Amino acid sequence: MNAVQGTIAGPVRFVEMSASTAGEPYEAFIARTACVPTRDNLHDLLNGLMWLSYPQTKRRLNALQAQQIALHGTTGARGSLRDALTVFDENAAVLQAPAVLVDALRVRDWKKLFLEDREHWESAHLVVFGHALLEKLMQPRKAITAHVWLVAELTDAAIAASLDPERLAAKDFLPLPVLGVPGWWAGNEGPGFYEDADVFRRPR
Repeated sequence: MNAVQGTIAGPVRFVEMSASTAGEPYEAFIARTACVPTRDNLHDLLNGLMWLSYPQTKRRLNALQAQQIALHGTTGARGSLRDALTVFDENAAVLQAPAVLVDALRVRDWKKLFLEDREHWESAHLVVFGHALLEKLMQPRKAITAHVWLVAELTDAAIAASLDPERLAAKDFLPLPVLGVPGWWAGNEGPGFYEDADVFRRPR
């Protein structure tokens, strides 16, 4: 993993939103103070749980965001890297899976991914990371789609190490309707679940 200036060295503290510095970007404030401004709502609660569960990954995301803010400011276009960092933080699911599933996901062969090779999901591991994605899943519906990030190992350290700026800027995500994953939603036990072309879309 590339070293990033300003990476938080220790654990963060959660503080009231009013504790943040007026005019200072959210990510820059966290990087400078190791304090996460937090509101009393579900979205920020889930964000806090991700900080506690994946501290290295969250620190890495924050450091890269803060670095981009320091280099380019917050006016004008955010740029591809900052966009990808936000997508990861808010809507990523991290997947470690057999190659047969990864290959099917890359080409959006939903029949192969979820039906023909369904048994291979027993060897796959999928973690919902994005706190906005977690919030949406509190009221589940078929169309909820994650930005999947592939990893070789599902540890906090390995996920953090996978966050290479060039890979992020290239938007190396794969779309996955998460409720299609076997065992995640009772409705997907029937093959007709996957015939909804508005959700399980073929590549353009």
